Amino acid sequence: MKNKKVENPRETEESISQPSSNKKANKKTIENHKKAAAHHIEAAKHHMEAAKHYEAGNKEKAAHSTVLAFGHHAIAGEFLSDDAKHHAQTLKETNYHF
Repeated sequence: MKNKKVENPRETEESISQPSSNKKANKKTIENHKKAAAHHIEAAKHHMEAAKHYEAGNKEKAAHSTVLAFGHHAIAGEFLSDDAKHHAQTLKETNYHF
């Protein structure tokens, strides 16, 4: 039985399905997602606090909680943006196209 010729010996089934399969790239992606999720959780908590303060009629505390929530959303967005940039750079380096 003949062996199938592989044009690029580094191109395996795993690398085709996961172009950024190296451990360093995956670690960065995982960390970005975990950090973004943690900030989304914090933002949700502050939104809940804001709702309670509004229900109690305390607009000043509600506004403060809202600003904190928006800050956490912004930080989460930065981690997601960093992850998108990381994926784009990784794909560019591997010359991978969908």
